Amino acid sequence: MKTRAFGPVQTGVSVIGQGTWNLELSSRAEAVKTLQRGIELGMTHIDTAEMYGAGRAEALAGEAIAGRRDKVFVVSKVLPSNASRKGALAACERSLKQLRTDYLDCYLLHWRGSYELEETFAAFEELKSAGKIKSWGVSNFDEDDLDEALAVAGKGKISCNQVLYHLRERAIEHAVIPWCEKHGVAVVAYSPFGQTASPSPASPGGKVLAEIASAHNATPRQAALAFLTRKKSVLAIPKASKVAHAEENAGTGNLDLSAKEIEAIDKAFPLGRPKSLPML
Repeated sequence: MKTRAFGPVQTGVSVIGQGTWNLELSSRAEAVKTLQRGIELGMTHIDTAEMYGAGRAEALAGEAIAGRRDKVFVVSKVLPSNASRKGALAACERSLKQLRTDYLDCYLLHWRGSYELEETFAAFEELKSAGKIKSWGVSNFDEDDLDEALAVAGKGKISCNQVLYHLRERAIEHAVIPWCEKHGVAVVAYSPFGQTASPSPASPGGKVLAEIASAHNATPRQAALAFLTRKKSVLAIPKASKVAHAEENAGTGNLDLSAKEIEAIDKAFPLGRPKSLPML
C-alpha cells in the first residue's frame, strides 16, 4: 500500500484508508472483521467521527484496532455544536474513550458551525499540547473557509481538509485541491464512490473504467480510486462493510494509471464548472 504525507507534520499515511460512516448499521462482528482485514492489507488510515452512529462507529473502530494501535492512523471529528473550547475538549475525551485509545493521530472540525475558529483551534492546540491528539485539521472547508482557517491558525498547523470527492463530483479540483497543495495540507476524499449506483458497465464512463481496469487486472472501482488519488496531495477513505469489499479497496494501493488512462477517465467524467463546495 502506498503512503503519503498527511499535512506538514506526519508522513507514511496509507493513500487508501477506511471510512466508518454508517458502519454501525452492519453486524458488529462483520464490521470489526472488515476493518481488521483492511488493516492487515495496509489500509491503516482509519477515519471516524463522534456523529457516526452517535459514537457507535467509534466503538467499532476501537474494537477493531485493539492490539493494533501502533499500526494505525486514527482520525475522528468533533461536531460543530461541540466545537467551543470547553466542548471540543470534552468531545475529544468521549471519542478517546469510545476508541479505547489515549490519543488521536488527527482531530477534525466536522464542518463550519457557530463557534469562532479561534475558539475551536485553541482547543485543538490545547489537546495537542496535552498529547491527546498529534495533529488537527478541518472537514468540508471551501477555499474561503481555508483562507480564514489559515489566517487564524498560521502556517504549518492544518493537517488536512476532508471533503466530498468522487468521479461524478469533482468540484474540489477547481480551487480546494490547488489551495491545499499550495499550503501543504492533505486532501482526504470521503464517499469516493458517491452515494448512487456505480456507473453502468454499458454507460460510456463505465466502459472506460472497465477497459482501463482490465488492462491492469483490476476492477472498475479500483480504477476509479486510482484516478481520484492520482495527485500526491489526495488520500481516500472508502467505507467497506464486508471483507471482500475491503480487499477490493486495498487492491488499489499500488495501481498507477498512465497519463493516457487518466485523460480517458477525465473525459468520461467531466470536471464541470466551478461551484460551491458540495458536502453530504
